[in-house]
Formats: sequence, C-alpha cells, structure tokens
Amino acid sequence: MHNIEMVEVTPEFMECWQAAGRYLQFQAKEVQLNWLKAELVPPFLEHLSFRIGNQLFFVGLEDIEGRVHGPGNTEGYKIIAKECNGHACLMLMQRGSNNWLPVNSGWGLIDPVSKSLIDPADLVSDKKIEMTDWELQDFAVQVVRNHVEDKMGYQVMSSQGNPSVDPSMWFVGEHGPEWIVIRACRYPLLNAEIPKNLSDIAENCSRLGRKGHFASVGFANVDDAFDPSGSVPPLPLWRGHGVHVRFEGLELVAGH
Repeated sequence: MHNIEMVEVTPEFMECWQAAGRYLQFQAKEVQLNWLKAELVPPFLEHLSFRIGNQLFFVGLEDIEGRVHGPGNTEGYKIIAKECNGHACLMLMQRGSNNWLPVNSGWGLIDPVSKSLIDPADLVSDKKIEMTDWELQDFAVQVVRNHVEDKMGYQVMSSQGNPSVDPSMWFVGEHGPEWIVIRACRYPLLNAEIPKNLSDIAENCSRLGRKGHFASVGFANVDDAFDPSGSVPPLPLWRGHGVHVRFEGLELVAGH
C-alpha cells in the first residue's frame, strides 16, 4: 500500500540537490544525459536518477558533514538500482562558502560499497539490455504522470514505480485527492489486467480519497513485426531503444 508521504524538504537540502543536478548536467557535456527523476516529489528512493545510453544511474546525496539530511530511506537508491538493473551511486556533497560542491572528483559519484569512483560514460556499451519489470512500470508511471499534469491539468501529489505496491499515483482532483493503479504490459498483450484485489486497494485508499482510477500502459518495440499469426515472436523491449506506447487514458474504477 502506497500512502502519500508527508516529507518536508528543507531549503538547505534543496540547495544541495540543485547544485548536484547542475554539476551532473555539466559533466554530461559529451554524452546525452536523460533525467529519470529530477524533481523533489515523493516518494524518495533516490534523490536523482538518469540514463546514459544503455545504463541507469540512481543517486543518493549525502552531506559529508552530516548537518543536512535529505528525504527518504538512505538505502532507497540501492534498492531501486538493484530492481532496475542499474548502478547505485553515492554523491557526497560539502557546503562551501558560496555553494554546494561534490567531494569527489570527476562526476562526483562513488560506489557506496567499494567507495571507488564511478564514471557513467565509461560504463555505457552497445550491449542490448532488456528493460526489467520495475523499469517498465516506472516508465508507465511517467506516461500517466505526464497525462495527469499536461492533459488533465492536475497536480500530482506523489507517484512511485514499484510494480508490487498500489496505488501508483495520487493527484489532486476537482474534489480532493484521487488515486491511480497503473499496470504496464508488453506486446503482444494490448491491455494490462485490473488487479483482482482492487476492492481492497480502494478500501485502503478511502481514508484519503474514494475516487480511484486504473491505467493500462502497453509497450512494444518500434521494430516489432506485429505478426498476428504469432509465427514471428515479439521483440524484447531494449533499454534506450524506441518503443510504441499504448495508453488510452484513465478508467474510473471507484467513487463517482
């Protein structure tokens, strides 16, 4: 069950977070950096995350002096990195006279276990990596999030990409908080199934909001043959490669 996290981000941490993001973007001047999480919106497994080529990087920020603490579980970025087959990166930051700066050289990222420097560009390869279920679910959540914010014009309160946790998103509707259960599916499936425990999810959500929705987001490789006979098997969904997205909006499943 995913409840709305009541997390206060301090102004000091926001400054640290902004400085870290700017620094990483500057380091990527010779490679294309695609941000995955670049907003201070709960829940907070990682503080920042991005993709370069076929590799994913999940960053946890830490004040080396221990004075400023960021939101979320300190182990969160390691958990999501493992589930998404990505890299957990610790970024130690230090407050200078005028700004926050990373303690370490290069990209400022280190392995949280070995403490060795991480250069994201060096880890990128031409190897095809299939997207994990968690990674695909997070992609689906981003699709729905963009729809809720850009098409519907509502404010998202929180969202999360763990495929085993519901609901996936909360937003502020016309009459208060509303929730969304999101499911991703891979071609040849065209639509994801509504979970059988939807009534339990609705009951658990009812104290915050009775109005709930279901969203199915389907994905297919852009180079797929789409053979209806099934003689040509569907292509895998490769990380960083093109996909077709099938999303037809929200389906009201609870409340009125």
